[in-house]
Amino acid sequence: MQFRDIDHFLKERADVLARGPVAVVLAEDAVELVSTLEHVLKIGFRSSILLHPPNVRPPTVLHDNVYYIPNDPHRDDALSQPMNRLIAAAPAGTWMHYCYNAEYLHFPFCESRTVGEMLTFHTEERRDAMLTYVVDLYATDLGAHPNAVSLEDAHLDRVGYFALERPGEGGPKERQLDFHGGLRWRFEEHVPKARRRIDRISLFRTRPSLKLRTDFTFDDEEYNTYSCPWHHNLTASVCSFRTAKALKLNPGSKHDIRSFCWHNSVKFEWSSRQLMELGLMEPGQWF
Repeated sequence: MQFRDIDHFLKERADVLARGPVAVVLAEDAVELVSTLEHVLKIGFRSSILLHPPNVRPPTVLHDNVYYIPNDPHRDDALSQPMNRLIAAAPAGTWMHYCYNAEYLHFPFCESRTVGEMLTFHTEERRDAMLTYVVDLYATDLGAHPNAVSLEDAHLDRVGYFALERPGEGGPKERQLDFHGGLRWRFEEHVPKARRRIDRISLFRTRPSLKLRTDFTFDDEEYNTYSCPWHHNLTASVCSFRTAKALKLNPGSKHDIRSFCWHNSVKFEWSSRQLMELGLMEPGQWF
């Protein structure tokens, strides 16, 4: 269903936000729009909102519970501004997820359990947000896939991930870390320092006055923690072609990168087991 803008959507179909979990996809271009939307619906989101560039025509044959809203992806607040409008309009306690096109959320045991089941467990652990790691995916054959995107030829790094203390006033922030790795680490000379982190709080529960910031954190510091104080919690992964695509399309880097492959590249199996074995997500107490 197409809308003129976010005001039109909130006026006509704000009820969609009352039936969570809800996925919001920010499209920066037309790459893998259908597969991204179908993935979030397949893993159990009840509806999906696509924020798409005005010049990109959204898919015409999809599900009734996909809603299309034009949105300029080139603003600094292209994600946070519409997300904060949706957060403010949603009933308190609605689980939401945000991602970009050509990104695919994976959580422990997602092959046999729905995202709703996982979030119910996370809620019972008194958690209102979940840390996700952005795991860079890339095609190995850039001749065949010049934008580095291929679901069939997707690879990822099996090592090279690390965390640093997140600085705060008077010392490191409690239970918060800055995570690094993947293509942003290997090709850091092409990535601004402020964009090298691979952590996002991309699963969260809405509440009044909650604000998503442009660095993928929230103004409530507890939302930005990786676990509660008493034990480890679930984490998830957002498997993403976004960085590879940007590095190959950016004039400042595309000619310097002949391949993303190195001796630590492995084929992505599109499985939660592989991600857990590589330490790229944590099942916590959920089995």
